[in-house]
Amino acid sequence: MKAFVFEEYGSPDVLAIKEVAKPTPKDDEVLIKVQATAVNPLDWHRLRADPFLVRFSEGLSKPKNSFIGADIAGVVETVGKNVTQFQPGDAVYGEIGSGGLAEYACAAEKVIAPKPDNISFVEAAAVPVAAFTALQSLRDHGQLQAGQTVLINGASGGIGTYAVQIAKAMGAEVTAVCSTRNLDLVQSIGADHVIDYTQADLAQCGQQFDLILDNVGNLSVAAYKRLLKDGGTAVVAGFTTMGRMFQVMVVGGISSKFGSKKIGSMLAQPNQADLLALNALLESGQVKSVIDRCYPFTEAAEAIRYLENGRARGKVVVTMTQDSNGR
Repeated sequence: MKAFVFEEYGSPDVLAIKEVAKPTPKDDEVLIKVQATAVNPLDWHRLRADPFLVRFSEGLSKPKNSFIGADIAGVVETVGKNVTQFQPGDAVYGEIGSGGLAEYACAAEKVIAPKPDNISFVEAAAVPVAAFTALQSLRDHGQLQAGQTVLINGASGGIGTYAVQIAKAMGAEVTAVCSTRNLDLVQSIGADHVIDYTQADLAQCGQQFDLILDNVGNLSVAAYKRLLKDGGTAVVAGFTTMGRMFQVMVVGGISSKFGSKKIGSMLAQPNQADLLALNALLESGQVKSVIDRCYPFTEAAEAIRYLENGRARGKVVVTMTQDSNGR
C-alpha cells in the first residue's frame, strides 16, 4: 500500500510516498480503508521535531515512527478476532495517533466510533483531535456550566470552531477572538460576541469570564488573571513559544494553588465515549465541521505546509478518493 513517511526531521519536503506493507490488525483492532485524513499541528511538530523536546519521545537523531496522520475516517475492511462492535463495511472514524496518511490504517476498537450518516468522510476526519480538545477543555478541565461566560482565543482555527459550537450547545455565552477576516465565520457558528485582535488588545479588553479556552497560547499568566472572574479557569490548549508553555506550567501552576483563579494546560485523550458524545452533537446539527481546504493524497505535504502557516479557517483535510464529499 502507499503511505507518506519521513525518515528524517525537517520541513514537509521530507515527506515521501512509499510502498509499505499493508498493516494487519491485532486481535482488538480493525483494518480501515482510509477515505480521508485531517492534518493537525501535532503532525508538523513531529515532522520538524519542533519544539526540540519532541525528540525525547520521537527519537533524538531520527524519528522512531516515520508515519504521521492521527485523524482518519474510512471503511472497515477486516476485524481482529476480539472485535465485537464493528464488522467489514462499517463507516468509522477516530484518532489513531499516527499512520493515517496512508491507504490503510489499523485502529483499536476502543478509539473509533461509527461515522454519523449525515456527515461525509471529510467532515468526520476533521473531528477527533480538534473536537476532543475542545470538548475536554470545556467540559472536563473548565467545568463549563450553562449560563456561564467563555472566552475562546483562536476561535476560527480547528479547535476553536468546534469549541464555539460545543460551548453554545452546553448553554454558554461565547466571546470569540479572531482576526477581521474571520469575524463572520465565528458569528455564523454561534459566537455571541467577537473580539478582533487586530483592532483591540485582548489582554486589556476590560471584560472578565468564567472560562478561557486559549488555543493560541500568546497570553501571559497576568493577562489570564485579569480576564478571569473570581473562581474562573483558564485552559491553555496551544502555545506560541516554549517560554509561554513553561510560564503556564510553572507560574500558572503556582498561582492556581494560592488563588481562586485556575490556570493550566491540557492534552486531549482520545476515547470512544467522547466520540459518541460528539456523534450526538453532529447528528443533531449542533456541531458541524468547518473545512477550509481539501487536498488530494499526493499533495499531503502541501496540506501540512498550509496548516503550518497559521491561516487555516477550521480544518484541513487530505482525501484518498476523488469523491471528497462521499458518504
